Amino acid sequence: MNGFQVKELPSYIDHTLLRADADREAIQKLCEEARQYGFYSVCVNGAWVPLCRELLQDSGVKISVVCGFPLGAGDSSVKAFEAAAAVDQGADEIDMVLQIGKLIQGDYDAVRDDIRAVVQAVKGQAIVKVILETGVLTDGQKTAACRLSEEAGAHYVKTSTGFGKGGATVEDVALLRRSVSSSIGVKASGGIRDLETAVKMIEAGATRLGTSSGVALMSGLAGSSLY
Repeated sequence: MNGFQVKELPSYIDHTLLRADADREAIQKLCEEARQYGFYSVCVNGAWVPLCRELLQDSGVKISVVCGFPLGAGDSSVKAFEAAAAVDQGADEIDMVLQIGKLIQGDYDAVRDDIRAVVQAVKGQAIVKVILETGVLTDGQKTAACRLSEEAGAHYVKTSTGFGKGGATVEDVALLRRSVSSSIGVKASGGIRDLETAVKMIEAGATRLGTSSGVALMSGLAGSSLY
């Protein structure tokens, strides 16, 4: 398994709740589960950062916040402000959606500048993951997005929002891993709902998993002969 030990699985998981109808009770449950299982982070919308900070204090669980989500088509200055505001409130990581339409039309300078605006807004304070939305891109566009993300100073490339067409695939994770240097992480996100899928993503090169099924993965791990 390329050195991966399944007992390490919790440290790969961004425990995710991004639904528009998520309420305080649901976020509290998310944070309680993250504490219980020792997940790497919770991944939430920006309005919930103060609550997550309160609930996760002294837990070691980090707070990931989405930015320009889920379409990526907002103005770069707005994305940068959103990211900075989230960090000011306690976010440790920013998961931003790149400008998908501009990537598809080949306006690479605009895509790079958009990512760089967010990276610069939180530089030295938070890591930035760039969501590509691989389900609407060609392999060439995915490769270009990886290159642009690294050039702009991002720390991770990420497959999907979970709200668009398709989700993470083993093939896309492997492609993203090949398309960035070893200093850049790869986050697989979208449709990871069982232990077998999670392990396959990690074997393909994922260094982080975004999933709303973290508890199910841990249940599968508890009953697995791999543990």
